[in-house]
Amino acid sequence: MLKTKKLVKDSGAPATDTEKDVAKALFDIEVSPTSEIKAEVRDIYITGVKEMEVSKAGKTALVVQFPFRVWKVVRKIQERLIRELKKKFDRRHVCFMANRTILDKNFRRKGLKVRPRTRTLTSVHESILEDIVGPTEIVGKRTRICVDGSKLLKVLLDPKEKDKDGVEAKLATYSAVYKKLTNKEAVFTFPDA
Repeated sequence: MLKTKKLVKDSGAPATDTEKDVAKALFDIEVSPTSEIKAEVRDIYITGVKEMEVSKAGKTALVVQFPFRVWKVVRKIQERLIRELKKKFDRRHVCFMANRTILDKNFRRKGLKVRPRTRTLTSVHESILEDIVGPTEIVGKRTRICVDGSKLLKVLLDPKEKDKDGVEAKLATYSAVYKKLTNKEAVFTFPDA
């Protein structure tokens, strides 16, 4: 019964097995006597988990979605929480993402006078990019427009974090998850020294 408070679905849809497993893992971290982040985990809960195929070899990634109101707490413990969830879900990469709302150009129909800048499509996609990369810092972005009109976003990550926690192995995962969530092509690399 207590495990379900870690998973709050907005639409009332039934929870999938993956969502239940992640909620149980968060609950286990919270009640573990040896966990150093159990006080912070007590305040967070998830709204959903998406399991995404990121390579043809059958590798999958878990994209855990948090409500925006608890995102500040999640950002503080993100590295340690990802490490804990990786132990429980071996052979899967784990990414965190906050739930954000995109307001279209007809926002006045919803009773708003001004559309906040954080609710535009561009702003939400930039925030998703920051969320997926996680604790790794983005040091540069380049947009490459090909002759056929397609766009490719080249994201440069901090070279100091290249060896940290297998970030280099996650680059393909970042690209696949960003493509699935935003339908935009992106390549994640480290700048040349």
